[in-house]
Amino acid sequence: MAKIFKQPLRMCISCRERDEQSKLLRLQCINGLLESFSGNGRSFYICKNCILIEKKVLKALMRQCKSGDRNKFTNKLKEIITDDRKS
Repeated sequence: MAKIFKQPLRMCISCRERDEQSKLLRLQCINGLLESFSGNGRSFYICKNCILIEKKVLKALMRQCKSGDRNKFTNKLKEIITDDRKS
């Protein structure tokens, strides 16, 4: 009989709800710039529902990255999301 492995639970930085790691988008801030997770350093997660609510996500991203440039985060988040959907 095959073992059933549990998926790790992670918390969205915007809504603070826990979900399976595979259902969340993993990002990181490097020198105040938003990037997809590269495998090194600290990261954070955003759920698919919160991505649709732009105002809520931007506030959480500015808090996480310790920066106040909304336009930079908006553009970079849209770019990351479209790249994620292509792959």
